[in-house]
Amino acid sequence: MGTTSFLTRVRGLLRIRNQLVRECLAELLSTFVLITITLGTAAQKVTFFETKGNIITSYVGSAVAVMVGIYTAGGISGAHMNPAFSLAMCLIEQFPWWKFPIFVVVQTLASFISAGVVYILYYDAIWHYSNGTLTVSGPRETASIFATYPADNISIANGFLDQVIGTGVLLVGVMGLMDARNKPVPKGLEPVVVALLVLSIECSMGANCGCPLNPARDIGPRLFTYVAGWGPEVFRWVEGRG
Repeated sequence: MGTTSFLTRVRGLLRIRNQLVRECLAELLSTFVLITITLGTAAQKVTFFETKGNIITSYVGSAVAVMVGIYTAGGISGAHMNPAFSLAMCLIEQFPWWKFPIFVVVQTLASFISAGVVYILYYDAIWHYSNGTLTVSGPRETASIFATYPADNISIANGFLDQVIGTGVLLVGVMGLMDARNKPVPKGLEPVVVALLVLSIECSMGANCGCPLNPARDIGPRLFTYVAGWGPEVFRWVEGRG
């Protein structure tokens, strides 16, 4: 009885009543889950020479991560996990503009933290694979574990168009799924359908630039690589990286 009363008091003390704080923490957690799994699939694929992961496991893992992220915080913050989605919600007046910069900062921060966690998790494998040198280009580059870079011979214009189209298809698909006037998705299965949408985009548009579809997913980890030892080259457009 005493233990139950103590736990009740502790829960009361730890309970967060401010709605904005609750939403920010939920957004932080959902984005952290999404990016940690996504970067983890890339680290496993790259550092183990594709013997314990490949492009398919990366696509499936990152798509399932979207589903898990939505289930984690969808009922609290909406689990945007993506500044592009937050912006789209503002444009259709489903999300207040004043919250937009706050969510962008939270999503980017979560992605930065995720990159740090994956770096620690695969620390030995990264340094072994890279022969002790953290590079953005070359046969043993490891920067692409964290951020997305263009494939060989992809121009800036083509890369920009690639991201616009990929993100646009994602947003159109998600907005269509959210529209109550369309054929509804069975209640509770919305995250599964969004994950399948992401998987289909990755399978069809992932070759040019890695298909980030999410500015926070790229900016946060890219900032991490900058401070963690890869240097300013992570911000340069690198063609013919192999």
